[in-house]
Amino acid sequence: MAWTNYQILLALVMVITGSINTLSTKWADGIKSVGKDGSPHVFDHPFFQASCMFIGEMLCLFAFKIIYKIYSLRADGSEDVKELTKGNRHFNPFVLFLPAMCDMTATSIMYIGLNLTYASSFQMFRGSVIVFVGLLSVGFLERVLKKREWIGIFFVIIGLGVVGAADFLAKDTNADNHGRNDIITGDLLIVIAQIITAIQMVVEEKFVTGLDIPPLQAIGWEGLFGFTVLGLLQIPFYYIKAGPPFTSNPNGSLEDAIDAFVQIGHSWQLVFAILGTVISIAFFNFAGISVTKEISATTRMVLDSVRTILIWIVSLLFMGQKFHWLQLLGFVALLYGMCLYNGITCTLMFVKIRAWFVRLRYRNMEEDSIIENRTADLPDDSTPA
Repeated sequence: MAWTNYQILLALVMVITGSINTLSTKWADGIKSVGKDGSPHVFDHPFFQASCMFIGEMLCLFAFKIIYKIYSLRADGSEDVKELTKGNRHFNPFVLFLPAMCDMTATSIMYIGLNLTYASSFQMFRGSVIVFVGLLSVGFLERVLKKREWIGIFFVIIGLGVVGAADFLAKDTNADNHGRNDIITGDLLIVIAQIITAIQMVVEEKFVTGLDIPPLQAIGWEGLFGFTVLGLLQIPFYYIKAGPPFTSNPNGSLEDAIDAFVQIGHSWQLVFAILGTVISIAFFNFAGISVTKEISATTRMVLDSVRTILIWIVSLLFMGQKFHWLQLLGFVALLYGMCLYNGITCTLMFVKIRAWFVRLRYRNMEEDSIIENRTADLPDDSTPA
């Protein structure tokens, strides 16, 4: 079945805003601005950036409230049947607190890793979540993985190893002048974060899925919890001393939110980068949920892979990354593994592509037939009146 214009728009929004979210965060990492010490330095504030991301997720809660209000004003029960608002809207929000804490921890670690490595590697290593979700679901959800899924996990592991080898063998440093050791450290931090993300997914499936909570509302509450807790944590983080490569702020602390605000105030580029993070994550979550509802979860996975390609291209063209053929090989292995795990095989892809061409061919034949019939129905000039 061909996509509607609305579905095409959702797919484009998901790919574009998802790419903007990663690229704007990485862009901010490399911007130099005057801080509270009066000297210019790079914007190294991963926990502050994670807080900004949670603000974007909080916007989903406001969006849910607005959409629900619009539907309820119709007084025809639309709020109980529309995909974005139907479900159990009256639940204890604290059931989402543990998943929110997992999201907060994983996001913070990932943003530290993103500051050290390439944006494309960041996106590719996030694919490792499939491995940990698969293993944890076997152990805690008593799920039995199919042979196809195990093979998919194997290819994902191979792809991750190849991408990691590409980062290790690369002779260049990244745009932020981080050396090879920093880049590998960033890669490892991203993989560690995926373990926490996998725990979040398993917890949500075990304790939250059965509650039938509207997705936008769930994301919004997790954003509210994440922003509140992480915002409060930045007070003790200001007094906890840490050094490179994990932080390079003038205070020498784990996080310095005051310095972050001062730097933003001195740089319009940082203002746009932070706004890009906040706004893009809100639209990305909305589009992602809508793609799953309107099309399928498999399509969402494929679009996420397209997002990885787009981020990789931008990193090569504008963010100082150099092409390495091993990274391409690793990405192909990652993509193939994710496709297998999600039930997309080469045979299935061939069948779908062939069916698409067959439908296109017969549609053209039907159009030609319609044209011929219309011509036959017209009066012939040679026929006497």
